Amino acid sequence: MRTSDGGSGGVVVCLGVGGLVDLSTVLGLQIDEDGSNGHGGVEVWVIDARRPWNLGNVFGGQSPPEALTEVNGNIRNKEKGVDRGQIQRAYKPGQGGIIVFDDGDVEEDLKVEREAYCTLADMPDVEDNGLESDNSETEDSSADTANHTRVSKKRKSSSDREDELHDSDEDRRPRQRQRSNSDTSNSASLSLSPSLSRPPRRGLLSTSNRVRLVSDLAGSSQSPTHQYLSSSPPKLPKPSSARTLRRRLLRLRRKHEGVLRRYYSLGASYSEPISSLLYSLASELGREDNDLLWQAIVGVSSLELYGRTMTGVSLSSSSDSGRPMGCGGERGERIRQVLRDEVRRINPPELSDAGRDFQRGESSGVIPTTARSPTDTSIRLSPEPRFLLIRHWSLYDSMLHSPYLSAKLHIWSDAGRKRLHKFLAKMGVSLSQCKQSYTHMDMDLKRGLRELLLKYAPLYGLDGLVPPAARVNPGRQGWGFVRSWGWKACLSATDVGVVVGAILEVGKAGVHGSENGGYDGGRSEKRQLVDEEGHKEGEEWVGRFWEAYDALENVESLKLALPTAMHLHRAILRTGTSLIEKRQIRHLRAFRMAIVKEGPDVHLFTHPAALTKLALWVGEAIAEQERDKRGTSGKKGTPLVLAGLNEARGVYVIVGTGGGGGVFDFAERQERKEKRAEKQKARESKKTEKEKKQREREERDDGEENDNEEEEDDTEDSDDSDNDDDDVTESRSYGRNRFGNAFQEVVDETNARVRIDSFEHCVVEVKKDDLSGFLESLSMKAVVG
Repeated sequence: MRTSDGGSGGVVVCLGVGGLVDLSTVLGLQIDEDGSNGHGGVEVWVIDARRPWNLGNVFGGQSPPEALTEVNGNIRNKEKGVDRGQIQRAYKPGQGGIIVFDDGDVEEDLKVEREAYCTLADMPDVEDNGLESDNSETEDSSADTANHTRVSKKRKSSSDREDELHDSDEDRRPRQRQRSNSDTSNSASLSLSPSLSRPPRRGLLSTSNRVRLVSDLAGSSQSPTHQYLSSSPPKLPKPSSARTLRRRLLRLRRKHEGVLRRYYSLGASYSEPISSLLYSLASELGREDNDLLWQAIVGVSSLELYGRTMTGVSLSSSSDSGRPMGCGGERGERIRQVLRDEVRRINPPELSDAGRDFQRGESSGVIPTTARSPTDTSIRLSPEPRFLLIRHWSLYDSMLHSPYLSAKLHIWSDAGRKRLHKFLAKMGVSLSQCKQSYTHMDMDLKRGLRELLLKYAPLYGLDGLVPPAARVNPGRQGWGFVRSWGWKACLSATDVGVVVGAILEVGKAGVHGSENGGYDGGRSEKRQLVDEEGHKEGEEWVGRFWEAYDALENVESLKLALPTAMHLHRAILRTGTSLIEKRQIRHLRAFRMAIVKEGPDVHLFTHPAALTKLALWVGEAIAEQERDKRGTSGKKGTPLVLAGLNEARGVYVIVGTGGGGGVFDFAERQERKEKRAEKQKARESKKTEKEKKQREREERDDGEENDNEEEEDDTEDSDDSDNDDDDVTESRSYGRNRFGNAFQEVVDETNARVRIDSFEHCVVEVKKDDLSGFLESLSMKAVVG
């Protein structure tokens, strides 16, 4: 595609991937040592909700044109319509580069990181020879040399001073190495934490640019040459020495590298779902329709199934009242409310008699199970309870396999099953009725089911089991989404997410279950997938992806895959119950740990997504047990590491989930902005005081003492700035999943044979023989922010 290779350029779209790695290196778009190749007119669009960003993609992903390789990066960016990574109105597409689409977090939350990255990119190379630890003898010799130079200057003519100044400037100037034009950054690597060394500059610096940069770092208002050639009185302040400038430069570089290091160590998190982000983009272009709206709703609704929260892969947080906040907390609920408004706008109610009947039924809280007409393909709002596949299962099975109810009622124990039976009995529902298919249940019972749930659920601690009624909730907050395909099917957005996920995790073999309920889990196919490297297994997973992709627009494929989804969740309940009853969950120093290596369902959890669902189920159960024992609010539970054995390949698939908590809502973000503004105001007042002292100091000629005072002031400012950055980092990293960072640290420290090859950095593969050593080293790491 690159024009340098004879192509015509083009656009590469990375949807849901690419935000964590340096795409210039991954896609082979970096500039060679001889200055050839590069992006070559290829634009890479990155739309990814995973965080942290690879800052090389965000601030350094632009490809410089050949005509501008001899100028510095700032001039080049202005001419290209890119200001320090941000696209301006003057930007012209087609030049090549990496463009990231964000939800505003780059501009709001990465101001400090942006300043640090761009400063490092423009900073000259200075070798760190331990200047910070030089002894006093070196300082004394530097001072003597400076005094000798000052005395000798009085005896020279003006022209001699110019020549000597030129030579001395060259000697004092920090040693620099010119770089070839490059559009890649040193933060680029496939490891979890990109390198923190200074990103290479995109262009060559001329001598004049270097002199100006060093002069700016010295904080002087005049260039060194102008200071000596000026006809002003000889009582001018002495320019900073080369040693002082170099020390300042090194201190500045370490400071900015520390900013980037802290950012990459925050841990994983998720931003706004890309499905809603793309729908917003389509809406701005006037291209939204019902199909696109449904895809956006499915994408947003499926996030909670895999624990993708604003603190990484972890449990969903709860509000102070105990009601689940859902994925994304307050911000996620606002996104869902916008989607509800879009549903009412694009799918207005019908004015016919049948439409009025349906409208009355929805207002009373009846869960819709059929379409309005044979041609009805509309999307409707529905008061969905937190049950699983209720339209396609019995009420009893739907409640039994619900992850929410399983944790709240302790379904894994006999006492929990009895508690479920008592709950149904209080509502007046017999076991024979609730074990029928929901669609065949008594209509009067279905009409009154929601009111019964609202009445008796709080008695069992099930707040938030169903959303409030429409009459007390005009905005229908908490309501779900349902779509009909005529008489063919009626599915909720969560149902579609569960079924599509089952196709990805179990595969085609699970779609065709035997009539007697038996299921071979694809064992006949597994025998053909025995390869240690996992190449054939990877090929099968690619096939599953395309099957799931096609099922999104094929309702018949969704209906055929319903048995697969049911079997997977039965296996989750069986395996999770077995782990708890047999006390196979151990509590290590930093997390709890369990291993799935035996049982009839082991083969199902070789897929990372299926293992993640099991880990979230077990994590919810552990969190509820901790609440019952300690009486804690449970806002931040215990992290969990779950390992699943893949006997065919001789490896363990390991997933680490956080304990929940740390959801950043808009109120917290606003409070953080106010604190940052106060600190900035204090910093500006301190800067004003410093300038006042500097003017007073300029009236005296204190020689080397002047430099020392300046260095002390710079050190104090640097320490204050570092403390502010630490406070912000601690707030941002609270509760985040740091298993990816911990996995990488263990790999660097041990000889364990590990493979990190997943879109989620909290997923890793470890050789069977290396598991114990890997977990032992992992137990000493910080896994949650």
